Amino acid sequence: MANVPLIKLNNGVTIPVLGLGTFQGPPGREDEAGQAVKDAIDVGYRHFDCAHLYNNEKIIGDAIQSKIKEGIVKREDLFIVSKLWNTLHRPPLVERALKETLKNLQLDYVDLYLMHWPQGFKVIIFGEIKLVLIGVFQEGSEFVPVDPKTSLVIPSDVDYVDTWKAMEELQRKGLTRSLGVSNFNSKQIERLLKVASIVPVTNQVECHPYLNQAKLRRFCLDRGIILTSYCPLGSRDRPWKKPGDLDIFSDPKFAQIGNKYRKSAAQIMIRYNVQLGNIVIPKSSNKNRISENINVFDFELSKQDMEYMNSFDCNGRICRYLECVEHPLYPFKPEVEF
Repeated sequence: MANVPLIKLNNGVTIPVLGLGTFQGPPGREDEAGQAVKDAIDVGYRHFDCAHLYNNEKIIGDAIQSKIKEGIVKREDLFIVSKLWNTLHRPPLVERALKETLKNLQLDYVDLYLMHWPQGFKVIIFGEIKLVLIGVFQEGSEFVPVDPKTSLVIPSDVDYVDTWKAMEELQRKGLTRSLGVSNFNSKQIERLLKVASIVPVTNQVECHPYLNQAKLRRFCLDRGIILTSYCPLGSRDRPWKKPGDLDIFSDPKFAQIGNKYRKSAAQIMIRYNVQLGNIVIPKSSNKNRISENINVFDFELSKQDMEYMNSFDCNGRICRYLECVEHPLYPFKPEVEF
């Protein structure tokens, strides 16, 4: 069983540097997420990255409870993360949202609760606005209001700083041990810190050799905020992938580097993130790959290979969320450097 190192967050809480992403379980295959969590626990994972939006927290909760009942793990051994979705930014909804997540996960608290995106969405039930689910999900309670004329999401008038203040109450009440953000740019973090009484412990963002987030990482670290890397393998099975889109994982350079260390391309890409100092959450529902992805702590990439992989950066963002591009709080606007 792999022994995953821990990182100390700015509030003294420790988190396993590597976890399992759970954005998976498309229609007809929802149970994959639960089996993936069971397999991951068996090989040593203790950190699980969830979100209410993923529509599988009940399945994941069942999987966690089954392993606790088997005596494989205790609750205190686990680090469970979840996220507040964009339609729930209005302060009176924040606590209700986390309590729904806790009910689904069958837990009394989560270890880390993130604001999934800085932009809030307006929820409209009637009228000329169509409500559509995020593409890969069959059903669920969180909707994305889309203007049928533009196919763009309709923003809410909620400011993320007000949402954050409501989230701080969740930590004070013991519903979460830590708080963080996701997909925030440097200007949004700077603005948040001016009003926050609790500093985010992490900013979860896309990070891989094609988008190594060097400037944002330095900015966050200077403020005691550690990056958590999602899509560290380039999300080759992402539902929105189109012909001609970036296919990072197929880049032969990673396999070539792997040959030097007798490691797979995936292990090289994960190890790269670890050595950057990031927390990393690769996703897989394949038992062999889950086991392979955690076995990255028995070797170290050379300084030369790290510099070589840094040179691959081309601002190759995969998760661009273009339906939100006109939202006033969209974090990836060209005028925002990082």
